[in-house]
Amino acid sequence: MRKRWVLLGAALLAGGAGFASLDKETRGILLALPTNADVLSWREGQRDAAFRAMDRLPFLAKANTIAPATTPLPLPPGKPLTIPGLDEYMARQRTAGLVIVQDGKVRLERYGLDFDAKGRWTSFSVAKSFTSTLVGAALQDGAIRSLDDKVSQYIPGLRGSAYDDVSVRQLLTMSSGVRWNEDYEDPNSDVAEFNRVKPENGLDATVSYMRKLPRAHPPGEVWHYNTGETNLIGVLISSATGKSLSAYLQEKVWQPAGMEAEATWLLSKTGLEIGGCCLQAATRDYARFGMFVMGGGKGRDGRQIVPADWFAQATTKQKDIGRAGKGYGFQWWTNDDGTFAAQGIFGQGIFIDPKRKLVIASNSDWPRASAGPQPVEREAFYRKVQALIDAGQ
Repeated sequence: MRKRWVLLGAALLAGGAGFASLDKETRGILLALPTNADVLSWREGQRDAAFRAMDRLPFLAKANTIAPATTPLPLPPGKPLTIPGLDEYMARQRTAGLVIVQDGKVRLERYGLDFDAKGRWTSFSVAKSFTSTLVGAALQDGAIRSLDDKVSQYIPGLRGSAYDDVSVRQLLTMSSGVRWNEDYEDPNSDVAEFNRVKPENGLDATVSYMRKLPRAHPPGEVWHYNTGETNLIGVLISSATGKSLSAYLQEKVWQPAGMEAEATWLLSKTGLEIGGCCLQAATRDYARFGMFVMGGGKGRDGRQIVPADWFAQATTKQKDIGRAGKGYGFQWWTNDDGTFAAQGIFGQGIFIDPKRKLVIASNSDWPRASAGPQPVEREAFYRKVQALIDAGQ
C-alpha cells in the first residue's frame, strides 16, 4: 500500500522531548527525512534507512508488537544454491534481504543495503496476505460465520452505505463494486483524500471514509484494486474476534508457525492496525509465513489454524485481473501454474511454489514503487530459480 506518511520537520524532531532517548540510527533517520513528504517522494537513501525503521519513528505512526514463538521453527541449511549473476541482480533490485527456502531448508540467504537477518523490514502490501489469513482463522474459530455474510453485519458503521450489499468474500477478492481511486499521482484520489479527512466521532478512520463512497458496479462483477477495503477487512476481523490484528496474528500465526523475531504492525490514526499495509518483520519470518501457507495453515503442533481448504481457495484465481495467466485470490496474486505471491511496493514479496516446495522471501528498495524494469526482472528471477531446481541444483 502506498500509504502517505505526514512527516514533521527535522527541527521539531530535534526539539521533541523523546528525541534524545532514541537510538543513534533512528535519530539519524528522523533528521534525514524531508518535511511534509510522503513515501513516494523520499530519496533513495531516506527509503533505505526508513524501511528498516518504520516502527521506530514515533512521530510518524505508532505500532503494536507481535511476540515470537518461544521455540522458533528451525531453518536448517540445505544444499547451497548457486545462481549465476546474483550479485548483479541484487544490485539492480536494490535487495535488502533474500531468503530462498526449499523443502524446509535454506538454500540461499543474502542481505544488502546494510540490512541483516536481525532487522525488520516493512512489508507494504505484503501485509494484505497476512490479513486475509486472519479471516481464515476467524472462520475456523466461528467468529466469522460465512464468507457470504454481509460486511455490515460485522461493521455496524457501514449500515446504510454501499457496503450493505457487499459480502466478506467480495471484500477479499476486491470486487465490492464500490467506487475507489487508488492513483497516487492524483492529489484528489481516494487514497490522498482518505489520509487528509478527519474521521467522524466514534468511528474508525477507514469506516468513516469508506461508508461515504458511491457504487460503481454491482457487487462481485468487477475486480478493482482497493487498499481501503483491505483496511476494512482488518476492522472486520477486530470487530468479529474482539481482538486487535496484532494480538490475533500473534495467537494464530506468529507463535503457532514458529516465528523467530518480534514483529510490529503500524496503527491508523484511530488506533487500529492498518490491514492493507505495514507489518515489520525479519526476512526469515516472511519465509516462515510462506512455509506456513504452503503447509495448509497448520501450527507446529498439528492444529489447523484456518479451514483445511482455506489456502486452496485463497491462493487460486478468484477474479480475473486482465493479465494472461494471472489472477487474484483472497488478497494473493495468483498464477495459473499454481504458484502465487504476496507483493508490496518497492519490491517486497513472498513467492510460493507448492510443486517445488519453494518459498522466496525478498525485501528491497526499488528505485520506483512499482514501475520500471524491477517487477519483470523479479518474475524472471523466480523462473530462473525454478529452472535451477528442476535441473538438479
